[in-house]
Order: sequence, then C-alpha cells, then structure tokens
Amino acid sequence: MEKFEQIQSTAIPLPIEHVDTDQIIPARFLKATTREGFGDNLFRDWRYDRSGTEIRDFVLNNSRYKGSILVAGQNFGCGSSREHAAWALYDYGIRVVVSSFFADIFKGNSLNNGLLPVQLTNEQMTTIFQAVEENPEVEFHVDLARQNFRILGTEHAFSFGIDPYKKMCLLNGYDDLDFLLSLEAEIETFEKQQQIY
Repeated sequence: MEKFEQIQSTAIPLPIEHVDTDQIIPARFLKATTREGFGDNLFRDWRYDRSGTEIRDFVLNNSRYKGSILVAGQNFGCGSSREHAAWALYDYGIRVVVSSFFADIFKGNSLNNGLLPVQLTNEQMTTIFQAVEENPEVEFHVDLARQNFRILGTEHAFSFGIDPYKKMCLLNGYDDLDFLLSLEAEIETFEKQQQIY
C-alpha cells in the first residue's frame, strides 16, 4: 500500500445522498480477482448509457471537475459490503472521499486499501460544495498527520477524526499484514523470552 501523508488537489463534487456500493461499482463487474481495472467501471451506470456512450451531465464526464478528492453526499458507501467499491475509487485515482457520513463497512474497506474517508459536519460539507461550485479550480489540502482538511485560499480549515491504528497504517503504507511484519523483531524477542521459562 502507498503511504498517505498529505494531498493537495482539486475536487470532484457528487452531492448525491445514499450512494451505495452497487452504484459505485455494479455487481456485474466483480468477477476480477485483482484490484486493477475497476476504475474503468466506477459509477458505470451513471457515466455511460446502455450503448456505452458517455452521459454528458454526469460529473466524472465533465472536464470542469477533476482531482483526487471526491466530495460526496451523506451516507456514502451504503449497501453491500463489497471491497471492490474502495478498489474502484482508488484505481480511478481518488485518494480522499469527503462526506458527512460513511457506511461503516465501506469506511473500513477504504482505510484497508489506502483510501482516506474524511467525515465532516453537514455545515462544513455545504461550505466545501459551495467552494467547488463557485470555482472548480479551488484546491484542497489534506494533512493526515494533523487530521486537517483545508480549503486553500480561504480561512476554512476543518479537523477530522480517524482510528489511531488506521492512521498509523496509512502514514506508513501498511496493511494489517505489513503492520505485523513490522513487529517481527519484537515478536522474536518476546518468543525468546518465553523460552527461558
């Protein structure tokens, strides 16, 4: 997993509530066994019509909006527990999803796959959506170590919470197995001490 420390980027606004994992990545695209290629089908049924033609008014098809931050409506990632939803967002190039509420399983899957879910208040989300609407080129700065989300060029800076263990893993680029391997020397020392008895 890549280390996550800070990101500065423009944002893609998706002010839709209750976006479920089947909308993020439809079930018919879950046959692959590796994480690559899922970004091509991110929000597939919203991005393309049945003939495969881009739906022009969907935000991912709008050249005004780009970046590695997705600003989403409330209750993002609800529905089934598929880890592929986090894979699809990450593979597309999204590194941060901002919302006022995340489904628990989606939040966990995101943190396990290098995708940072930033949960802010409804009022803070309104401020962010307004900033993007007024200027699609506005940039945001996300600092994981300080747990800070800023709208650059303004006085707006918001704190966010994160599980301390998951924060440490993201900062170091660890998944759960990497974390255990990082403790190998300590584990060996502990085992040797137990053999004394």
